[in-house]
Order: sequence, then structure tokens, then C-alpha cells
Amino acid sequence: DVQLVESGGGLVQPGGSLRLSCGVSGATLSVNCMGWFRQAPDKEREGVAAIYFGGGTEWYADSVKGRFTISQDYAKNTVYLDMNSLKPEDTGMYYCAADFLRCDSTWYLGSFGYWGQGTQVTVSS
Repeated sequence: DVQLVESGGGLVQPGGSLRLSCGVSGATLSVNCMGWFRQAPDKEREGVAAIYFGGGTEWYADSVKGRFTISQDYAKNTVYLDMNSLKPEDTGMYYCAADFLRCDSTWYLGSFGYWGQGTQVTVSS
């Protein structure tokens, strides 16, 4: 089993930055893919970014490319999402997700086996 705990959300003005963290515990050696997803009120869940949990390939939604960066500290079992140039449309609940299978081009569909409780990000002036 895998447990995920997100942190770092909050209220930020447009153009600002935030760093989200996702602590991974449990069967961490079995985790191969980590992802960040978000869901705004009255909208479907959207894939934001994904990374191979061990270093390597990263994937991003077109809406965040060039503004968000997913990274990891394997020794700390933590995955980060650095968000810059934030826009009001980035507002939503952000969820961390993990899976034992390797990431592939379908990561954005959200077929991850483990999910965190989420952290709220609000971009507003």
C-alpha cells in the first residue's frame, strides 16, 4: 500500500508562485509513476504533470507547459510541483497520485492506484 500527503497549497495573486509537495510512504520501492492532477469546481479532473519516480521523463499538460515543473527527491520520497506565473484558471484542488506501473503517454487519463487528499490552490487578486 502507498500513502500520499500533499502540502503547500494556498492563496496567491495572479503571476505569483507556489510549490506543492507530496510525501510518499509505504511501498515506495514499488512506485514507478507519480502525477499531479487538479479539479476546479464544476469541472472534470485534469492531469497537470507526471514523472517517472526514479528520475527521467516528465509529462505536462499543454496548459501548464513552461510554467509548472514537476520534480522529485527520491531520497526524501517526495515529489514537488513548482508553479510559476499562476493564473486564476489554475485555481483548484490539487491531488498527488502514484502507481506501480511506469508512466506512459496516457498518464493524463488518471489511471493511478493511489491518491492523496488534495491541497487547495486559489489564484486571485
